[in-house]
Amino acid sequence: MNGKMMRNLLIPISVSEWPLLRRAFMPKLIKDGALIENNWRLIDKETGIDSLGSIDNKQLIVPVKLWLENKELLSQYKDTIGIWFDSDENPALLDDDANNFPIIALNFPSFRDGRSYSHAAILRQQQNFKGDMRAIGDVRRDQVSYMLSCGFSSFLIPDDMDATVLLTGFHDFSENYQSTVTKPTPLFRRR
Repeated sequence: MNGKMMRNLLIPISVSEWPLLRRAFMPKLIKDGALIENNWRLIDKETGIDSLGSIDNKQLIVPVKLWLENKELLSQYKDTIGIWFDSDENPALLDDDANNFPIIALNFPSFRDGRSYSHAAILRQQQNFKGDMRAIGDVRRDQVSYMLSCGFSSFLIPDDMDATVLLTGFHDFSENYQSTVTKPTPLFRRR
C-alpha cells in the first residue's frame, strides 16, 4: 500500500457517514428470494457475554452455548436475539424455546457436512419453528434448492460468492419426489 492510500485510510469520518460506510461493508444476505441488507450481527463462538457490551438496540445472533450459559439475561431481548448452531450441536438443546427466537442460524462448516439440513428439518417439523431459518458458513449455489426444501428462508452469502450466482440456484428443481418441509406430501400423492 502506498503512502497516499495509507493517509486516505487514516482520514476520520463523521458520525453521519458511519451508516453509509457500514452499509457498504455489510455481509450480503438473501431472504425469501431477494437480496437484502443484513441487520443481524453474527457473534463468534469465542465471544463472551462481557464482550458484547450493551445489547440494547442491537440484533445479535449468538452461539447456542452462549445463550444457554446466559439464558436469563438474554431472554430479556426476545425480539433482538437469535441463536446459531454449529453442525455438531443438537437443536434439541432448545427444548420448547425454539419459537422464542426471531431467527435461528445453522452453520455449514464445509460443503461435505450436511448435518444442518437435518437440524433445519427437525426445527421446522418437530419443534415447529416459525421464524427465519438462516444458512451460514459454506453456502453454495448447488445446495440452495435443497436448503429451501429443508425449511431455510435466508442465506448469508460468503464473501467469495456472487449473490446473483447463488440466486440462480433457487429454481434448480420445480418438484421433489420425496416429502420435504415445504411440501410434506410426496409427489406421487400430489398427482
